Order: sequence, then C-alpha cells, then structure tokens
Amino acid sequence: MGFPTFFPTFSMGLGDKYYKIKIGVFMNSKNANIINSASLIIMGIWGFFEVSSVTAFIPSIFGVLIFTCYLISRKNQKLNIIFSHIAVLLTILILVALISTRLPKSIDEGGWGLLRLLVMLGTSSFSITMFIKSFIEARQNK
Repeated sequence: MGFPTFFPTFSMGLGDKYYKIKIGVFMNSKNANIINSASLIIMGIWGFFEVSSVTAFIPSIFGVLIFTCYLISRKNQKLNIIFSHIAVLLTILILVALISTRLPKSIDEGGWGLLRLLVMLGTSSFSITMFIKSFIEARQNK
C-alpha cells in the first residue's frame, strides 16, 4: 500500500490544438517535512522583518533543525529512523508552542501575523499527519 498519487488533467490551448497535460503530485513524509521546514524558515524571517523581534526567529530555528534532520536521514539510512523521530518531536514542539503562546495573541491582533501563524500551523499539522501515516505504513510492512 503506497501513498496516494493524484493525476489531475487540464487542457491547454495553443492555436487550434488542445493538449492534455498530466500533473503528478506525490506527497510523502519527506516532502511534507521539506515544505514544513521551508514555511517555518520563511514565516519566521518574515515575522522578524515585520516586528523586529529576535523571538520571531524561533520558528526559523526549528525549521533549520527539521531540515537538518531531513538531510541527515537522507544521507545515512541507518540514522533515518532516529532523525525521523527527532523531526516529529521538533514539529510537535513548535506546533504546541505556536498554539499555546502565539495563537491567542495573533487572534487578538489579526493581520499578517495571523496569516503567518496559520501557514505554520497548517504545514506543521500536515507534516505530523504525513509522518504518522509513514510510521503506520512502516509498522505494517515489518
């Protein structure tokens, strides 16, 4: 049993001819990890430039650590399980921190800060979901 693959098609008109193009999207825990780490890094840097507070770099630091776990697990298969679990732990920590400390403040303030927070919460939640699916599948294949 593998991860679902989606193949939406659409037509593109060039003159009188129409071509059908297939777009394949394959999502797994490693891709979700990259997306999550990138969003944490980008949103943290954006937050720093908007509010000029060093604490805005906390999600960026977590993003760098999560991406480092991805790189190490990709390079060394023996360490894959350990660093996958470390990446999940870091993702859960940042998710809890964002929900408990930042969410109430961002709801009160609104604006771009709330949007940044929702992006980070969404990608972190999605990443955890993909990791859980991956762990369940690995356990079933044992």
